[in-house]
Amino acid sequence: MRVAAALRAKGGDEFAKPGNIIEVKFVKGESLSLTASRLLALMILTAGGDAWEDKPHRMRKADIRRGHKGNERITDMLEELHRTLFAIDDKSWRGKKATLRFSLISRSREETEEDGGEAGWIEWEFTPDARKMIQASETYAVLNRQAVLGFRSNYALRLYELGALRLHRRQATWRGDMAALRAALGIPPEVYTDFAQLRRKVLEKAKAEIDQLAHFRVEWREIRQGRTVAEIEFRFEPKTPPEVIETVDELDRHSGGRRERREGTVETMSVGQGAIAAAPKAIAKLKAEEPTFPRGSIRFGHDDLLAIGRAHGGGWDIDMIASGFREHMGERLEKLRGVKLAAAWKGFCESWVTRRGRAV
Repeated sequence: MRVAAALRAKGGDEFAKPGNIIEVKFVKGESLSLTASRLLALMILTAGGDAWEDKPHRMRKADIRRGHKGNERITDMLEELHRTLFAIDDKSWRGKKATLRFSLISRSREETEEDGGEAGWIEWEFTPDARKMIQASETYAVLNRQAVLGFRSNYALRLYELGALRLHRRQATWRGDMAALRAALGIPPEVYTDFAQLRRKVLEKAKAEIDQLAHFRVEWREIRQGRTVAEIEFRFEPKTPPEVIETVDELDRHSGGRRERREGTVETMSVGQGAIAAAPKAIAKLKAEEPTFPRGSIRFGHDDLLAIGRAHGGGWDIDMIASGFREHMGERLEKLRGVKLAAAWKGFCESWVTRRGRAV
């Protein structure tokens, strides 16, 4: 909750989601739709460090619509959140193993009197069980709002959250059998019963979206018993600085044409001696006065870069990592400013720790 409060105060697109909420299992046969999953993420983002408190939280409908360009109805998403049941392992009053089933949302209000369809608000409260889980969570994932709203597959969004939760652990992996995989991603038992179909329809599509929109990559390994896939292991790896820059650029682009860009099938139109992509990107101009990465020590006068290095450098000497960053980026470093510079520096610090481990 302290991390959530700090990220909310900082502003920007990053927010913290409690690990207990990410790893909660759906009751058999139930799962959230993509739009409801996005709404839940926005609710957690909005509540921030107050999510565990017994009080209502509020959000403008316009902030929800910003991530839903279609005609999805907010009423439907709220009702879906109310009726979807989650399950966790618990103990009964006799101390026996038991399953606790509960909802995340206890009640909500949706304004029906709107001025032009943009002035309405929603109000909701988390259930006591949800608040208890949020408060007790000792792990969290830092998610990107643009990435969350950019996914077109609910399975990709679920795998993205699992990856973000495990990315900085000593073993950045997730392993489970087919039942655990279905529970983790919310795949109904009657869907994709053949693993080859599940691989094609779920895993390959989820990987493609995550590799394009997340700050890390995902790979998986199939563990077989004979010819049958018995278990699967996902491995999550931070992207290199150039890959992080490409991801930041992609999140700034319009979602139209994203699949074509991912598959390398974007059409271009020749204009004079150049070419213009059919799906043009819209990137705000970086301020000319924004500094480049310093040539000397970053310990003095570069508080933002120093804070990133300390938070994500695994205890290594910050100037040592900075030296490796300059060598890795070469001439490309002179062109980086603002958000792209911060993202590339953070990604390099994370990849440094992944390759070398945390400093003793």
